[in-house]
Amino acid sequence: MYHPFSVAETVKTAWNIFRKNFITIIVYSVISFFLLAVLGIIIGFIYSPNDFWGSMVVTFILIWLQAYTTLGLYKLIFIVIDSEYYDFEFIQVIPKARMVWSYLAVVFIFAFLVTNLGILIDYLENNVVAEFLVEAVAVICGLYFALRIMFFNTFIVDDLSGPIESLKQSFNLTKGYLLKVLLILGIIIVLIAIPAKIAQSYPLISIAILFTYPFVNIILAVTYRKLIYSHQDVDDDVAETN
Repeated sequence: MYHPFSVAETVKTAWNIFRKNFITIIVYSVISFFLLAVLGIIIGFIYSPNDFWGSMVVTFILIWLQAYTTLGLYKLIFIVIDSEYYDFEFIQVIPKARMVWSYLAVVFIFAFLVTNLGILIDYLENNVVAEFLVEAVAVICGLYFALRIMFFNTFIVDDLSGPIESLKQSFNLTKGYLLKVLLILGIIIVLIAIPAKIAQSYPLISIAILFTYPFVNIILAVTYRKLIYSHQDVDDDVAETN
């Protein structure tokens, strides 16, 4: 039967998926964090922070690996959702090169916009009123666009969309559901921010991020699927199978 989009049901479905596939998802998360940590340590020994071009290369490598691990996590999430009744091979989790380049293109687009916004704010530092207005507008617009484009990566993985196409699709997907998406974003921020804040005083708590990070991405993936079903007015397969 058709299920209208519900935040409570979305979180419940995400939890059921996480619980049923706990070992698989946690193993992937541990491997991903381990690879990023090891690469970070290795890079720390082989390059000088004063080397501009070296820093650029290092930054790109880290972003590239982060793109692979992030998209791989989404592939894994969609696989465990769609492959509930049959086995899958771990190699299926590896994202395609097209996905990675699409993801990186979006990242660099927004990095370019943020960088230029920072330059504009610095330019207005002698004009307190103008600087405040620009910062206020930037925060409001930033939150709005964060809500509207937060599903671009799910379209890249699930629909093999290009960078611009994925952004347009995310805008269309969130149309009419902005308040509910805002609530989902609030839940995600709490699940990530609280462990991160506590970890500043108790470093061992940072281990909790190994659990909360994949869980919030499951919430995003389930939200994405449920919003698609709501827009299409079809059976909510995610709810029916979990």
